[in-house]
Amino acid sequence: MQRVREKAPMSVALMLAVLGTMVATSFLSGIFGMAGGMILVGILLAIMPVPEAMMLHGVTQMASNGWRGLLWWRHVRWSAVGSYVFGCFIALGVWSFARYVPSTPIALLLLGLTPFLVRLAPKDYRPNPESLRQGSIYGVACMTLILLTGVAGPLIDQFFLGGKLDRREIVATKAICQIFGHGAKLIYFGSLIDQAASVAPIVAALAIVSSMVGTTLAKRVLEAMSDQQYRRWANGIITAIAGYYVVHGTILVVLAHAYAG
Repeated sequence: MQRVREKAPMSVALMLAVLGTMVATSFLSGIFGMAGGMILVGILLAIMPVPEAMMLHGVTQMASNGWRGLLWWRHVRWSAVGSYVFGCFIALGVWSFARYVPSTPIALLLLGLTPFLVRLAPKDYRPNPESLRQGSIYGVACMTLILLTGVAGPLIDQFFLGGKLDRREIVATKAICQIFGHGAKLIYFGSLIDQAASVAPIVAALAIVSSMVGTTLAKRVLEAMSDQQYRRWANGIITAIAGYYVVHGTILVVLAHAYAG
């Protein structure tokens, strides 16, 4: 019975709601280069199995980040991209052998706890996106988080906010980094894990269009902000969403133990 329910196609109303959410979350990501993917993956994990949610989320984020990177192409810091992608390939190679897919509660807890752990790090170990060594380390960590939870939003956001890049450099560079991360996620969940997932072509196409619309609408808002406003809002958004995921994941764990008992 459970298998039939998981493979049933989305209703028209549910698909429209998901597409509307994709426009809204892409708009949010287009402004801050963050948060939208975290919200979207939480919604997708609530309505479909983890592998399928990861696939649809990956398609959407590839389009959103790709379009955002194109809009801000001149502000990309390529040295940071190179070191980050190097770390991503290391993590993908390792996890391709492990092929682990966490439960939804564990994925949510991992997603929510990471920004708080980074903030607790000693001052000398705070992230700096202009450091090539740190770029590779965070590439490994973020790629691992992407394969386990669907996004690396909290961790990669804290990494880029820790340096001195301006808001456009942060958004542009992180967008290019995320393209590689979500592309690897599509490969991982589409072919490498034992039960490969897939997304209907029409759903994928609509998701791409929705993400591009939201990203385009956000461009003027980002241009109107100051770097100080950007950092203040970004830190607040990370804290709020990560906190929600910790609470949500904890509740699911408690309910699962209560049901099992």
